[in-house]
Amino acid sequence: MAIPSKNKSSRANEWLPPIEAFQKTKHSVIEGEHPATLAEEVFLKQVTLDFGRSSGPGGQHRNRKATSCTATHIPSDISGEATERRRQSENRKMAVSRLRRTLATLLRCKLDLASYTPSELWESRRQGDQFPINSKHGDYPAVLSEALDVLFASKFDMAKAANALQISKSQIKKLISGDNPAFTWVNDQRKERDLHPLRP
Repeated sequence: MAIPSKNKSSRANEWLPPIEAFQKTKHSVIEGEHPATLAEEVFLKQVTLDFGRSSGPGGQHRNRKATSCTATHIPSDISGEATERRRQSENRKMAVSRLRRTLATLLRCKLDLASYTPSELWESRRQGDQFPINSKHGDYPAVLSEALDVLFASKFDMAKAANALQISKSQIKKLISGDNPAFTWVNDQRKERDLHPLRP
C-alpha cells in the first residue's frame, strides 16, 4: 500500500476520502494488503502519534501531563484515541489497538473468492470449524478484517463466507460480534441487500 505525500490535504483527496466521507459511506475499498493485518513495526511506519493533556474529570493529577494519545493512519486519515489511562504508554497502546479495529471495519480489500485461501494467521487460530479468539487479543483486528473482507466478497451470504473461511456461520457471527461497529456495519450492509439482520 503506497503512502502518499505528508501534505494532509493532498493525501485526503488523492488516496481516500476524508473521515467525514467514511461516516457517510461506512467503508471504502482499497488495493493491496489490509493495514490491520500488518506487523506492528510495519504498521507503525504508517501511523502518527500525537500526545496531549486529557480533558474532563479525573482527579487532581489529570491534565498535568501529556498522557492522552491519538494514533492516525496516514494514508486514510483515520484515527484511534485513548485518554482514560494515566500512563502515556498505556494510552498509546490502546489508541493503536482502537485504530487497528477501526481500520478493520472501515477499509475493505478487494478479494476474489474463487482464488481466496485463508491467511496463515487465520489457519493458525482455526480449530476445525471453530474460531476461538478473544476480542481483546492482539490478533483480533487482523482476523476481523479478513472475515469482513470475505463477507463483503460473498455479498454477505453467510453460507458462502463460512465455506471460504472454513468455519461455521455461528462462528463468523461470534467473531464479528466482538466489535460493535463491525457488527453494525455488517447488518447495515445486509439490510441494503434485503437480507435478514444478524442477531447478537
